Amino acid sequence: MKTLDFEAVQAFVLVADLRSFTRAADALNSTQSAISLKLKRLEERLGHRLIERTPRMVRLSPKGEIFLQAARNLLGAHDDALGSLERKRATLKVGISHHIVGGELPVLLRHIHSADPGLLVEMRVASSRELEAQFDRGALDAALVLRHDDSRRDGDSLLVEPFGWMAVPDWIHHADEPLRLATQAHPCRVRAMAVGALDEARVPWVEVFVGGGVATIGAAVQAGLAIAALALRVAPPGTIDVGPRLGLPPLPSREVVLYSSTSDRQLKAALRTLVSAFRSQPANATAAAPQTAEAAS
Repeated sequence: MKTLDFEAVQAFVLVADLRSFTRAADALNSTQSAISLKLKRLEERLGHRLIERTPRMVRLSPKGEIFLQAARNLLGAHDDALGSLERKRATLKVGISHHIVGGELPVLLRHIHSADPGLLVEMRVASSRELEAQFDRGALDAALVLRHDDSRRDGDSLLVEPFGWMAVPDWIHHADEPLRLATQAHPCRVRAMAVGALDEARVPWVEVFVGGGVATIGAAVQAGLAIAALALRVAPPGTIDVGPRLGLPPLPSREVVLYSSTSDRQLKAALRTLVSAFRSQPANATAAAPQTAEAAS
């Protein structure tokens, strides 16, 4: 009777979900070469190629597509067996800035649950400023936030997030009128970044909508009320960066930083999974490309 290496199956599922050997290795606190070796041995054990790897992408083979659900079931049964006698549940208290998380949140949660079904996750979505304060008070085990200046240099830099002047494609700005903005209330640091760029470029502006979170700002943009400075990752579907077309000053990118204080191995493993899944989620494909003058005409 054939038996399967559990860690190899776990590596296969992560590679399939994250579409990357490197990100799967990060999530498992391993190396890319070790993950490759595990998958090679798994394929030899099964007698089928599971992963098709090219210089540009990683994807499942037809046999890999078939095996994926069975692999998930195996991991789930394993976790159920391990957790059947456990009384204490680990809790991960994590905050994510609403400026960097949007429609991909269900995907992030699915990855965390798949990696550790018994984990209790307490997630808070708020401004970077609020989450930094909660983390410093010890109310959070970890926080994913935007770094806006050099006043604080701790934390691990995960990636650089681009921002754009987002609007619906048919949004019109009349040159003789102030630029209509949708923003968060003061003292939002993204708001300060946006209006600071406009003031420096001497572009008149007026707030026509003040939201209580990025989701409300995105709704105002989709409704055609205004333009907004948003990270491409959270820009609403169907919106584009109209900054180049309107001659607006470019917005600076911001680092996404992870603050973590936990030394618990289970929680650190869950955070690695969260970070790998976060990195694997691309920016809004529609919003990522600025509209050119030819496209606007």
